[in-house]
Order: sequence, then C-alpha cells, then structure tokens
Amino acid sequence: MCRIAKSALRFLTFFFGHNTVLQAAAFSTALVLVGLSVAQTADPVSTARVGEHPPQTVAVSNSGQQEYLINPDDLLDLYIMDVPELSRTYRVSPTGQVTLPLLSQPLNVAGLTLNEFADLITQELKTRGLVSDPRVTVNVKESRTHSVTIAGAVKKPQIYFVFARTTLLDVISQAEGLAEDASSVANISRGEIAKRMLATNGQPGPEIITVDLEKLLYTGDPSLNIDIYPGDRVTVAPAGIVYVVGAVNKPGGFALTANRKRLTVLEAVALAEDMKSTAVANKAMIVRRGPQYPDGREEIPVKLKAVLAGKAADVPLQAEDILFVPDSPGKKAALRGVEAAIQVATGVAIYRP
Repeated sequence: MCRIAKSALRFLTFFFGHNTVLQAAAFSTALVLVGLSVAQTADPVSTARVGEHPPQTVAVSNSGQQEYLINPDDLLDLYIMDVPELSRTYRVSPTGQVTLPLLSQPLNVAGLTLNEFADLITQELKTRGLVSDPRVTVNVKESRTHSVTIAGAVKKPQIYFVFARTTLLDVISQAEGLAEDASSVANISRGEIAKRMLATNGQPGPEIITVDLEKLLYTGDPSLNIDIYPGDRVTVAPAGIVYVVGAVNKPGGFALTANRKRLTVLEAVALAEDMKSTAVANKAMIVRRGPQYPDGREEIPVKLKAVLAGKAADVPLQAEDILFVPDSPGKKAALRGVEAAIQVATGVAIYRP
C-alpha cells in the first residue's frame, strides 16, 4: 500500500477505532485518496484554471505538488494535538532555525520538507518526554519565495502566497478585479522560479512581459492568459490623468478609465465646466512632458476658439498632458506661463468618475 493510503488509513482508524465496518470504510476512503493522488501526480506542477482562485494561504500537503522545502523567513503554522502551548505560527529565522518554547535548542529546519519537520518535532517531544504520542501537522502560512505580488490599478493590491503555477486572470481575480482607473496594460516581471521553469521547458522569454488586458478580457485569447509563477510580480498600470488648468471654471486632473480611455481638447474643456469669460482661447496650449523632448517637455499650441467653432480639428490628449488656457492680462496675470501651468497642475484636485 502506498504511503498516502497508509497515512489516510491510520488517520481514519484513529478516529473510528477498530470497528471492522468502519475500518472497511476507512480503507475504501484511502483507496479513493490513492486514485486522486495518481491522477494528480500525472502533472507534478498543477495549473490553476480560470475561475479557480488559489487561496492566499496554502498548506503544502497535497501529494500532487512537489515536496515543499522550508526556506528562511517562512511563516509556518504548527499544530500539535492536545498541546496548545506549542500550537501556533513560527517564523523561520534568517539562519533557517525555529525555536519552540519547551525545547532548549532551536531546530534547524531550512531545507526540510513539511513532513520531515513534523517528524523532527515528534522525535524531539518524545525524546524529551514532553508528549508521549505527539500528532504534528505543519503548514506554510507565508513564504516570500512562494508569493506573487500584484500591484498598481487593482482593487486589492497585495502579496498572495501560491505554491503552484497559476494564471494572470486568477491573480487579477484574487485582487478583486481592476480598479476604475486601470489601463489595459499589465506588466509581468518574471521571478527566478519562472525563469528556471521556462528555461527547463525550452520556453525562455523576456524578463518583463506586457499583456493587453482589454484584448484578454474581451476576446478570451488563452495565449494572453499567461502562466504566473511564485516570485513573479504583476503590475497593472493606471490609465493616467489629463490636467486642465488656467482660465476654466473647474481646473483639475481628470482620470482616464477603462470606459474613458482617451480625451480630446473639447472633452477636457467640457469636464472643466467650460472656460471663463476672461480666457484667451487662441493662446491655449498642451504641455506634454517626457525625456524625449528638449527641456523635458513639448508645447503644442491649440487654437481653441477655432476648435470650438468647428473650424479646426479637435486635438486628442495623452495621459499626463496639461491643457493650459491662459487668462487675460490683469490681476490674474501671474497664472500665465508654462512653468506656472505645470506647478498648478501638480496641486489640483483629481476627479474620478
């Protein structure tokens, strides 16, 4: 009988005693577990499917996964039946040791499997006469080397603990979906596990992968729902902000969203609740910043009066553009100028739909 069947039989017999009928039921259950184990062992690195959400804390006791090796800084959940004094979480030290209150010496656990750690504790408790028949269970609660970070424009950015391959959609689902100001771009930075696995399978790729989320979500293209491995980092870029400052009624930054990915000059003026009566429309300009421009920015003149009259083409804006509408000379003359427009844009309110 394989190790899993024996373990299952011992576990069930412990609860059901030596009643032959119940033992038969226990043995049948053990055989079912063997069948599941064989089916799972065919794919030693299980793949999470779309719609199946890997839990944030995973106990690596499933025989379908490769034996997990304990690492420094892991947080382990230790349970010893009928010994509440020792049953709690323990952090593995940077040197790979765990200290239990009733043991005089720390235990060297880095590199051990969870079962080997459980056996080590069992032996220590028996040897020191602390527990006559300890029943020990060890699970992994956190692991820095087995985590996926999802950050950026998602509803719940954080670190998720996974011990098997999963998918991009699963990770986004764990983060409760995209935020309102999310763009259609997700960047995946590969960790060491992914690099090693992909190289072993003859599929080495770039260290950073960019995925079109809009295409993935609307077409369901499976080639875009790429595999995510422990150690990877997923960042969903925000859609960006367009700023309107100067002689408008509602100066501010207007967030681009999945439903409003682009703005034109006229749309931006409308969001700013139109120009003031003192505005000099034909001296408006777009300030577009970037390292590719001389002096770090480009100034694009906009004949706003002609655009409003339909005599000039409406100009599309890009994320982080500043639409500056100057005021007429007078007491507000200090607000004019590109430098003033940039300074004002950094302090305005951001409006989100």
